Amino acid sequence: MPTTENSFTVQRISARVWKVPAEGNAYFLDFERKIIIDTSSRAERPKLEMFLSKVVDFSKITDVVLTHLHLDHCANIDLFPNAKLWASRAEIEQFRKDPNGTVLDPRLAEKVATRGLHPAEDAQLPELEIIHTPGHTVGSICLFCASEKILFSGDTIFPVGIGRTDLPSSIPSKMQDSLNKL
Repeated sequence: MPTTENSFTVQRISARVWKVPAEGNAYFLDFERKIIIDTSSRAERPKLEMFLSKVVDFSKITDVVLTHLHLDHCANIDLFPNAKLWASRAEIEQFRKDPNGTVLDPRLAEKVATRGLHPAEDAQLPELEIIHTPGHTVGSICLFCASEKILFSGDTIFPVGIGRTDLPSSIPSKMQDSLNKL
């Protein structure tokens, strides 16, 4: 059942998964390892702080998995000082080639570079299956949590459409293949 606090809703979408509806969304997975999927935009930081502080100590988050590196998905990585940051190998390669075009914000790109990224394919998070879905970005991924029957689709697919494919790191020709895969 949704919990309303200070004019926003925190949704418990399964026994161990919470969603903070926001630009870019953010999810908290309460497994043996405490996982965040996407961290939303900087403007949404107060929502994240309010929700997460009631559910988990930020220092207890072990992993932040980013479906891609746009600013509305990675802007709050600094909330989780002890977490390892994960993104797909393809997204990390694109970031190394063009940090600003990948993140779409030079200051945030610098913060991401300082924190460091690790290939999600090496994360060893048994709760999550990585599904490569290039299109919105070259390294977009979706994450499937079989135990909870939840697909975290980033900006690959929305309830009423798909993610944009006109951004610097987009690959429009791959989007239909990714949608077919899902």
